[in-house]
Amino acid sequence: MPKLKTHRGAEKRFKKTATGKFKRNRAYKSHLLTGKPSKRTHRLRTSAIVDKTNEKAVQKMLPYL
Repeated sequence: MPKLKTHRGAEKRFKKTATGKFKRNRAYKSHLLTGKPSKRTHRLRTSAIVDKTNEKAVQKMLPYL
């Protein structure tokens, strides 16, 4: 069986937590921020956990994480 390749884009975007879940950053925080309330941009700074429906796909992209 050949070695599996890690998806390089996914490796930069996801980190594994101690409990085995995947941590991700929130979207909509890169540009056009003047029209967004500060409350919203403050909330977008926090990280989130990948939904369980997408967890299998992320694990497939990151076989050695």
